Amino acid sequence: MKYNPNEIEAKWQKYWLDNATFKAENNSEKPKYYVLDMFPYPSGAGLHVGHPLGYIASDVYSRYKRHQGFNVLHPMGYDSFGLPAEQYAIQTGQRPEDTTSVNIDGGTDKEGNKIAGYRKQLDKIGFSFDWSREVRTSNPDYYKHTQWIFIQLFNSWYNKNSDKAEDISTLVSIFSTEGNVNVNAVCDENIEGFTANEWNAFAKEQQEKILLQYRLTYLAETEVNWCPGLGTVLANDEIVNGVSERGGFTVVRKKMTQWSMRISAYAERLLQGLNEIDWSESIKESQRNWIGKSVGATVSFKVESQKSKVESDQQYIDVFTTRPDTIFGVTFMTLAPEHELVSQITTAEQKAEVDAYIEKTSKRSERERMADVKTISGVFTGAYAEHPFTKEPIPVWIGDYVLAGYGTGAVMAVPCGDERDYAFANFFKGQQGMSAIKNIFDKDISEAAFGAKEGFQLVDSDFLNGLDYKKGTQKVIEELEKINQGKGKINYRLRDAVFSRQRYWGEPFPVYYVNGLPQMIDAQHLPIILPEVEKYLPTEEGLPPLGNATVWAWDSVQCSVVSTQLVDNVTVFPLELNTMPGWAGSSWYWMRYMDAHNENEFASKDAMAYWESVDLYIGGSEHATGHLLYSRFWNKFLKDKGFAPTEEPFKKLINQGMILGMSAFVYRISFTYGIASEGNNEVVETLKKIPTVFISHEKLKKNDQVLNGLLSTIKLKDEVISIVKKRTQLSDEFLNNLVPFISGIHVDLKVINEITNELDIETFKNHPLYSDYKDAEFVTEENGKYIVGREIEKMSKSKYNVVTPDDICNEYGADTLRLYEMFLGPLEQAKPWNTAGISGVFGFLKKLCRLYFDDNGLIVTNDEPTKDNLKSLHKTIKKVAEDIEGFSFNTSVSQFMICVNELSTQNCHSRAILEPLAITISPYAPHIAEELWSLLGNTGSIATVAFPAFEAKYLVESEKEYPVSFNGKMRFTMVLPLDLNKEQIEEIVMKDERTIKQLEGRTPNKVIIVPGKIINLVG
Repeated sequence: MKYNPNEIEAKWQKYWLDNATFKAENNSEKPKYYVLDMFPYPSGAGLHVGHPLGYIASDVYSRYKRHQGFNVLHPMGYDSFGLPAEQYAIQTGQRPEDTTSVNIDGGTDKEGNKIAGYRKQLDKIGFSFDWSREVRTSNPDYYKHTQWIFIQLFNSWYNKNSDKAEDISTLVSIFSTEGNVNVNAVCDENIEGFTANEWNAFAKEQQEKILLQYRLTYLAETEVNWCPGLGTVLANDEIVNGVSERGGFTVVRKKMTQWSMRISAYAERLLQGLNEIDWSESIKESQRNWIGKSVGATVSFKVESQKSKVESDQQYIDVFTTRPDTIFGVTFMTLAPEHELVSQITTAEQKAEVDAYIEKTSKRSERERMADVKTISGVFTGAYAEHPFTKEPIPVWIGDYVLAGYGTGAVMAVPCGDERDYAFANFFKGQQGMSAIKNIFDKDISEAAFGAKEGFQLVDSDFLNGLDYKKGTQKVIEELEKINQGKGKINYRLRDAVFSRQRYWGEPFPVYYVNGLPQMIDAQHLPIILPEVEKYLPTEEGLPPLGNATVWAWDSVQCSVVSTQLVDNVTVFPLELNTMPGWAGSSWYWMRYMDAHNENEFASKDAMAYWESVDLYIGGSEHATGHLLYSRFWNKFLKDKGFAPTEEPFKKLINQGMILGMSAFVYRISFTYGIASEGNNEVVETLKKIPTVFISHEKLKKNDQVLNGLLSTIKLKDEVISIVKKRTQLSDEFLNNLVPFISGIHVDLKVINEITNELDIETFKNHPLYSDYKDAEFVTEENGKYIVGREIEKMSKSKYNVVTPDDICNEYGADTLRLYEMFLGPLEQAKPWNTAGISGVFGFLKKLCRLYFDDNGLIVTNDEPTKDNLKSLHKTIKKVAEDIEGFSFNTSVSQFMICVNELSTQNCHSRAILEPLAITISPYAPHIAEELWSLLGNTGSIATVAFPAFEAKYLVESEKEYPVSFNGKMRFTMVLPLDLNKEQIEEIVMKDERTIKQLEGRTPNKVIIVPGKIINLVG
């Protein structure tokens, strides 16, 4: 009988499927435990070995909890809307729903690409998912409920008095009886006041426009990250280094009318909720910084050029500052380039320069502007503002370090107290529009700004002289309120989330337009299904892809989607052309898992009351300020409306580290001809005749050669030039002027030996990726081998360093993969993948099996276990239970190896030991555990058998092996009970034949005995 992982694993995966082994019940006498993974986007590339890391960890924990008697919900689904499928559709003409389906279920797409399929790959690894609850966010039966939640948001407002979302009807009631003067709501800025009589007299359209200023999801013209290459708006977290994360396209700032969500209404609750959840401090800090709570004051500066005797016509620049005490140090003001006042106050002389700067800035993302603290840029508008107390003119600049969406989009610059303002003032020092820095601190600022909030007194600050930060802040707010030019305020960096995407493959909005105003489709008519389109690109008029749909209008009488040709704006109206962003479906999916087949509700109250919230969530830290923040926002909203049972969705969060790939490189030599090659056609043509030369990494290393640079080592240069001469017969004069450069090229791992790092040169030359190098020359080691360089990088198809779990499972089995991924290192740390280590884990599993069976079959006995057997087992039970509870999975695997080695040495085949051992290892290696459990004569699955109880008595030492020394030199050992006192030990030692032989009739001068430690006879 041999360990055959492929046969064993296929058998038990089928058993689990046929018997619904991991199906969770919504009503159970068992205590509940909900384990959730961040569900994947199903790309055509499929899984690589880095993807399952978190899934394996959550699976180990889920299985352990089942062993402990919990009713465990461990579901899986797919975040299946998104840009990648749409981009692929644009490139190949395939329907995104078709490619998404193939990516999940496997098969061959219309391009002829064979797709493994996420479901098959996941099943192959043996996860204990409850597949009966699978969700796909792109399925109409799922996004029907996403649309419903959107409608609830639209029909809600945030009441600051009750500190929660309420139905919009309660706001309408207030307006109709009291007007809006006393309404304390989160809403648009600068809303005009009205009385109850005025509200009741407003036309319906006017009332709807006003309500849009209060709704939790609303239409507004906002600054967005527009990506022309993708034809859509991107969120900040979808932009890397100023370009789109997907495709690397340029991103510019642009004003567009968009759907937005008032996540800002929940800023304080999102902050306070972090104190109630068990998340890593780094993730909490990321969210705190993103929310960015600041306590300070708003200050209004009159625009001098717009001064008017009529107060209603007066223009103001409003700023928010956390340091109102420094108001007498204001030297200049800076507006965001996108600030609406810029175009109004810029003088004719400065217009061209300002316009050019705005155009340049629009190409930088907000994230890039925030991160770039070194670049100083700005332009003077030519305008001035008036200081609220001194009435002095303050020059107004624009600068891209100020963001339109943060605060008011304007800052009062106090260079003496702020490093960035200090650098800006010094950079533009002496230019028109930049005043000399004012110092209002009793501190020297000749070298740097003084930014501390303590240890100073204010000077040259009028009525604030002699005050500190706290007293100065309080006093200036009082004086600002007296002159009606400011007040105390709490501000947040968190901005309302743009909720529109100009793309096809996303949730359709349940929205149609009457006279340009949005109307919600009644929930009973949902879902509004994504229509068919011929093209996935924007229309020729620049409308989103849904503008290509021929059946995309709403018949308000028939309550159905009809042909766009029927639009008459009387009974048939245009539907929304934008779709929802990628985070829409992922902002509530954990609730759908609770009751995945409910057709009428996203989940029943009973199901949600039972499961409440996620007990353990495992996923990537990259979602800290995206998905995790939006999810908490939606959960809090649904709690306000009585749909969610808890304030926070995820009690405990673990962020798994990344598994990195070990890339391989070949090193190519390319040539220039000094400076003479530039523009010299004859030289350029001659250079083209030179063959590609690759040089072995080990040869470069031995010669201390720096890679990706000039090949300067004389010996190597001569060797390379010699090869070129043989191949080309070029003159010595030409060869002597060649300048060789070296660069590393990623190479497919399939053309190297991963253990020896040797390149298979012939396979490399014939590989379709490297067809340009068929005639290349190779500078090898003395033994004729070409050794590639290796480097740890992110696993990626473009780096050819991807290892698929399918390959590992096929060769070694899923249990080996699971154990190895857990063994690589602490879950939360990044770690490199090294396939060479797999064989050791595979060998361990074979050694485990040899405790249970040999070539002839089962060898387990009913023999009584020895003390050593029991000690090895219970040491392992204790360690594994503690490790799983503490998420230290790597040390559990080490303990398994120690235990199996000990039991093998002890020649243990006792059922009393091996049966509980199989259960203990089951969470990590479930397939072989099931097989061993079955071989031992048990029926049913091992998955729900109680976890073995640790008994401390088996680890209590009752005996001690003492070293017996004579004059400090150990001569022999003896095993004695630990409960003996000094006198009893001495009596036994002195009577021992070995002691008598050593003493040769002498009497020792001294007998030193420390019970449990040493025995030493002196003299």
